[in-house]
Amino acid sequence: MVTNASIVLLGAYLVWYAAGWGDAWTRTVVTDVVYVPLSLSFTALAVRAACYRRLDAAVRRAWWVISAGFGCQLVAHTLWLIDEVVLHRHVYPSWADYWFLAFVPVMFAGLLLLPGANRRYRDRIRLALDVLTVGASAFMVFWYLVLGPIFATQRSDLITKLLTVALPVGDLVLVLAVSTVVLRRTTRAVQGPASVLAAAICAFVVADVSYIYIQLRGGFTGGAWPDLFWLAGCLLLVLAADRQYRWAEHREVRVERRVAGAAWLPYGAIVIAYGLLGVVAGAEGAYPFGGMVVGSIALTALVLLRQVYALKANEELAVTDPLTGLANRALVNERLATVTSQPIRAHKRTAVLLIDLDRFKPVNDAYGHEAGDAILVAVGSALLSSVRRKDTVGRLGGDEFAVILEDLPDQEAAEATAQRILDALRLPVVFGDHLLSVEASVGLAFRNTTKVDGDGLLHQADVAMYSAKRAGRGRYAVYAPELDGSARDAGLRRAIETGRMVLHYQPEFTLTDGRMTAIEALVRWDHPTHGLLMPEDFIDLADETGAIAQLGEWVLRTACQEALHFPCRVAVNVSARQLAQPDLVASVARVLNQTGLPGSRLTLELAEAALLPADQHLRTRLDGLRALGITLAVDDFGVGHAALNVLRHMPVSTVKLHGSLTAGVHTDPAAHDLTAALVAAGHAIGLTVVAEAAEHEEQVATLRAMGCDRAQGFALCPPLAHDELKERLAATAKT
Repeated sequence: MVTNASIVLLGAYLVWYAAGWGDAWTRTVVTDVVYVPLSLSFTALAVRAACYRRLDAAVRRAWWVISAGFGCQLVAHTLWLIDEVVLHRHVYPSWADYWFLAFVPVMFAGLLLLPGANRRYRDRIRLALDVLTVGASAFMVFWYLVLGPIFATQRSDLITKLLTVALPVGDLVLVLAVSTVVLRRTTRAVQGPASVLAAAICAFVVADVSYIYIQLRGGFTGGAWPDLFWLAGCLLLVLAADRQYRWAEHREVRVERRVAGAAWLPYGAIVIAYGLLGVVAGAEGAYPFGGMVVGSIALTALVLLRQVYALKANEELAVTDPLTGLANRALVNERLATVTSQPIRAHKRTAVLLIDLDRFKPVNDAYGHEAGDAILVAVGSALLSSVRRKDTVGRLGGDEFAVILEDLPDQEAAEATAQRILDALRLPVVFGDHLLSVEASVGLAFRNTTKVDGDGLLHQADVAMYSAKRAGRGRYAVYAPELDGSARDAGLRRAIETGRMVLHYQPEFTLTDGRMTAIEALVRWDHPTHGLLMPEDFIDLADETGAIAQLGEWVLRTACQEALHFPCRVAVNVSARQLAQPDLVASVARVLNQTGLPGSRLTLELAEAALLPADQHLRTRLDGLRALGITLAVDDFGVGHAALNVLRHMPVSTVKLHGSLTAGVHTDPAAHDLTAALVAAGHAIGLTVVAEAAEHEEQVATLRAMGCDRAQGFALCPPLAHDELKERLAATAKT
C-alpha cells in the first residue's frame, strides 16, 4: 500500500513537473513537500524489514543500520523544507546539509553489513582490485566536475569549502560501497534489494554532483532538475525496503549469485575515465603531448578488449559442458534458481524435463567411449533442435540431460516438446560403419508452487523420469505427488508410527478333516484418503526405501500379541531384507519374550528367493530361529529359483505352493500333474505341503485327492479382521 502510494505520488509529481505548471516558487514548494512523505515511507518500510523475524539475523542487522541512514535522509529533507519554504532561508551549509552528510557513513556501514558469500583469499583480492578500479575512475570524474573547482575557488570560507568537499568525497565512499555490494556474490535474501539500493545510491550521486556544481556557479534552489534524480533515488529506496520485506515469503530459494553484468563494471569505469581524459585533453589543448594520450587510451582499450574476451571465454567455459557445448549442471542450477525465484503467472507455465538415455551403457561398453561420446553429442543436437532458442538445454552428467521451458501457454505445450524430443532421439546415430540406436525416458515436472526450489523441480522430474522407465522406457511421464517415493515412504513410516497399519488373518485348514491349524497375518494400510490398501500397493515401496524392516518388526510384534487370543499358530512373512539382518534371531526372541507368545506357536514364512545363496550365515540364522521353537516355511514356492534339493539341507518344515501352480489343478492336466509331482517331492524330503489361493471347491477337492496336506484361499475362508476372526472362532466353538 505504501509502495503504491509512493509510486502514484512521484508519478503525479513528474506529470506536474513536465507540464511546467506553477511559477518558480511553486515548483520549489511542491518539490520540497514531496520529499517528506517519500522519506517517511522508505524509513518506515526499512524499519519494518529490520523487525521482520522471518529474515535472517544478519540481514535484519544490516537493515537496522540502513534504517538509521534513511532516518538521516528524513531529517535532512524535513529541515530543508522548513528552511526553504517556512523560514525562506537560503544558507549554505545548512543543518539539512549536515544531515545529508551524516547519511553517508551510516549508509556505507549498512551496505557493507549486507551478508555476502564466503570468499577465498584470492577472490577477496580480486574484489578489492575491482572496487578500487571503479573508485579511481569515479575519483577522476569527481575531480573534474567538483573537487578541482572547489579547491580552485577563493570565495568560500574554510567550513563551507570543507563541507563542499565532504559531500563529493562521501559520494565517492558510497560508490565504493555500492561497487562492493554489486561485484561480490550475495545471497538471494539480499541480492534483489541490494541491486535496488545500488541504483538509488547512483541516482543520489548524480544529483549530489549536480547540486554542488550548481552551488559553485550561483546557488541551488528547490525544483531544479537535480531534484528529479533525488526523487527517483527516494522511490528506489522505498522499493528496496519493500522488496526486502517481501522476499521473506520466498526464503526457501537461497542461492549465491552475482548481479547480472557486474563483472563488466570495472571495465566500464575505465572506459568512462579515459573518455573523460580525452574530453579534457581536447578542451585544454593537451594534444601537443603528441600521440601519448591517444596511444595510452588505445593501448588500454586493447588490453581491456583482451581481458573482456578472456573473461567471456572463462565464463562460458565455467558454465558449458565441454563435450556437447550445452549448459552444464552449474548453469542449469543457476537458471533453475532464477526461474523459481520469480512469481507464478497465469498462462505462463514453467516446466523442467529430465532426459535419461535408455540402455546407453551396453552401447558404450560394446562400441567404446568414442561411440558413447558420439551419441551424447547427437543427443545434444537433437535436444537443441526440439526446443525454442530461449529454452535452456543442459547436460547434468553422464547420459542425463535437462531442459528448462519457460513462458509456456499450457501443459500441453510442454508435453508436445517432450514428445518431439522422444521422436528426435529415435533417429539412429552413425558411428563408423555402425548405426547406433538410442531412446530416452523423459520426466516432466511443472512449477505449480513457489514452495518448490530448483532442486525440488529436478527431483520431481527425476521421479517422473523413473516412472517412465518403469512403464516401459522410450516415453515421457508427468510428475504427480503419488509418484514420489520419498513422500510415499514418509507417509508409510508415519502410518506405521501412528497406527494406520492393520492386520487381517487368513486361516489355513487341513484337507483331511477341515481343521484350522494356523492363521497367516496379512498387513493392510488404512490410508486416510485411499482407503484400505493391499500389500501389493506398498510392499515394493517399503522394500525399496528400507521401510520394510520397520514394517516387518511391527507386523511380527502385533501378530504375536494378537495371536494370544487364538488357539492356533500364527504365520508371519519375513522379507529378504529382514532375513539378511545379523540380529534377526535376537530381534525375534525379544518380541517373543515381550509378548509372551511361545515360539512353538509362531511360523515364519520366508520368500523363496531369500534362501539363495544358501550360505553359512543364512543357515546359522535359520538354525537360531528353529532353536526358539519356531516353524519355518517357504512361501510362494515354485516360481523362483530355489530347488527342493536346496530345501532338503535347510531347517524348513513347510512349503507353500504359489497360487499360479495350483490355480488350474482341477481343469488343466499339465497343471495337475506338475502340482502333484511337487506335492510328492515335498513329502519325499519330509516337508508339509500347503496350497495357496484355493479359490474353488473343485480345486480343494482335487488338492485333497492328490494328497496335499493343507490349503488356504477364498474357497475355505477369506482374510478376516481381528474381531471378525474372533467371532468366527466363537461361532465355530458353539457348533
